[in-house]
Amino acid sequence: MARAKAAVVGAGNVGATAAHLLALKDLADVTLIDIVEGLAAGKALDLAQSSAVEGFRARVEGTTDFAAMAESRLIVITAGMARKPGMSRDDLLAANAGIVGPIAERIPQLARDAVVMVVTNPLDVMVALALERTGFPRQRVFGMAGVLDTARLRTFVGMHLGVPPSEVDAMVLGSHGDLMVPVRGSITVRGEPVRGRVEESVIDGWLARTRDGGAEIVKLLKQGSAYYAPASGIVAMAEAVLTGRKTVLPACVRLEGEFGLKQVCIGVPVRIGAGGAETVVEIELTGEERSQLHAAAAQVAEMARALHAKPGQAK
Repeated sequence: MARAKAAVVGAGNVGATAAHLLALKDLADVTLIDIVEGLAAGKALDLAQSSAVEGFRARVEGTTDFAAMAESRLIVITAGMARKPGMSRDDLLAANAGIVGPIAERIPQLARDAVVMVVTNPLDVMVALALERTGFPRQRVFGMAGVLDTARLRTFVGMHLGVPPSEVDAMVLGSHGDLMVPVRGSITVRGEPVRGRVEESVIDGWLARTRDGGAEIVKLLKQGSAYYAPASGIVAMAEAVLTGRKTVLPACVRLEGEFGLKQVCIGVPVRIGAGGAETVVEIELTGEERSQLHAAAAQVAEMARALHAKPGQAK
């Protein structure tokens, strides 16, 4: 049986680390693509040479040619620019739309059956743009952010309680950023809810640190941003797609009535499988959590309208 092919567009730290993990886990042959001459090819060659030591069989190649996405089972879009000093949120939105949009437009001609995972920020609006430009059904275009936000929350809970984060479960929904919606009742340790065992103020601290999780890393690094945990989030979702092993994970998808929301891309629990974001899982939310989810969706919808108002950004 032929090995699946995955294309990772963007050979920066997030994309290259995701490619490394995909290869290490032997999930797919990996094509790394970047417009910077030599960047993807150099990193891919380095990764390929590590197979002699690590023992994985996946092939890794790098190129500047977007036609190399052809026949990919999974396409991960990490390409984009980070917000720079003096750049507004709208500036970042327009800049990355100009990167993600043209990539998404090429996918139907090259890999018409692919599942597309978007990682570029502002995440929720970029997912909506990729859906529009590919014309794919909503199940085959989704965004990775909630897995990362949830991993951060699980880590902070585990660190505070002195247990491995892998033994902590949680769920973070909503928009990737200030309007994320951590579900308090979902936080458990070894299956036992933490609410009632710790003060609500302690949980408040965990949630605040989760919301600032990316900024905390940026401040510590002084240059650059997180990439190990984001790459792990990508590969967790990729594994569900490439193996067909159905897994419920938070993902940014377009809602069509679920949670009382329509025609907006936002993070919710989704059953991920070979078909992509196959089913939205409507979990019970408190009134406050539901209101927070709707507030996040309203902001995403406003950003999407702002993008479409810019000449040349929407078709």
